[in-house]
Amino acid sequence: MNGHCFVSVMLCVPLWDKDRIVYQALPLSYRMWQKKESKLELAASMVRQVMPELQGKTNVIILCDSWYTKGDLVSVVDEYPNLGLIGNARYDSVLYDPAPQPTGKRGRPAKHGKRLSAERDFTLSDEKIGGYYIGTRRVLTNIFGTREVLAYVTATEKEGGSRRLFFSTVFPTQLQIFCAWQEKAPLNQTGSAWMDYIPLFLYSFRWKIEVSYYEQKTFWSLCSYMVRSRKGIEMLVNLINIAYCAMKLLPYQDEAFSKYRRESAQDFRFVLSERIRQEVFFATFVKKSESIIKSSVHMRALKYLVQQKEHYL
Repeated sequence: MNGHCFVSVMLCVPLWDKDRIVYQALPLSYRMWQKKESKLELAASMVRQVMPELQGKTNVIILCDSWYTKGDLVSVVDEYPNLGLIGNARYDSVLYDPAPQPTGKRGRPAKHGKRLSAERDFTLSDEKIGGYYIGTRRVLTNIFGTREVLAYVTATEKEGGSRRLFFSTVFPTQLQIFCAWQEKAPLNQTGSAWMDYIPLFLYSFRWKIEVSYYEQKTFWSLCSYMVRSRKGIEMLVNLINIAYCAMKLLPYQDEAFSKYRRESAQDFRFVLSERIRQEVFFATFVKKSESIIKSSVHMRALKYLVQQKEHYL
C-alpha cells in the first residue's frame, strides 16, 4: 500500500543478427504516478513525448495488456497516422458488427450492426496457430468509438478451455513485415492462410517487456533505491535504464562483444564488470608505477599483464 507505482514506456527494437530479425526490448522512460492524473493519462503523455522521434517510421504499434486498453490511452492512436495499438481486452467487452450500408430510407442510419458474442460469433481456426485456436473479425466496440478494429479470440481448446480477447487497430494489409526473416515462430512460418493473424502474433513481443523488468529488478537493483525525493528516484531509475540499454545494445555496436548477443543479461553483466575491474586495476597500476623505480622485473610483469589482457579481448 505504501509502495511506489511507476508507468514505463519500452521500445521493442528490430535488429539484424545472423540473417535473422531479432528484437530487443529497451526502456525509454519511467515516470512515478502521483495521483494528479490517472495512470492511463500518464501513459498517454509518455507516448506523445516519444512519437516525434518516431514520425518517420511506417509502423509504430503500442502493445499493452487489458488494463491499458481503455479510452484515455486508445485515443492517442487517432493523433498520429503511423501509430496503432494491439492490446488484450476484457473478455466481456461489448462488440458489434460494423455499421450496415445506408438503405436510402428515411431516418437516422444505424451506428453499428448487431451485437456480437465473443463466445458464439467467432469461428475458430481448424488447427492451432501459435498454440491457440484463433477466430477474427472486424468489429465496432465502445472503446474505439466509430473506428473499426480487428477483434481476435484465442482459445486453448475448440470447445471449452480458456479464451482471451484482443483488439488491433492495425490491419494485416497495413503492415510492412518480412516474415521469412523473423527469428521465431509463428511469424517466420506465416503463409497466405495465416496472414490475417499477423497483428495478433506481434502481441507476443510484449512479453519481452516482462523479461526486461525481471532483468532490471534482479541484476540492476531497480527496486532497491534508497532515495527519498520523487525527482531523485526518477533520475536514479532512468539512469539505471540508460546503463541497461547500453549493455543490451553494446554487442550490436561493438564486434568485440558480438558473441554476447544471445547470452543472458547476468552473464554479460558479469563480463562487463570484470572488464571494468581490469581497467581500474591497470589505471591504478600505471599511476602507482610512475613514482617507483621501473625495474626490469616490474616491466616484465607489466608486459605479461598487457599480453594477457589482449588475449582476453
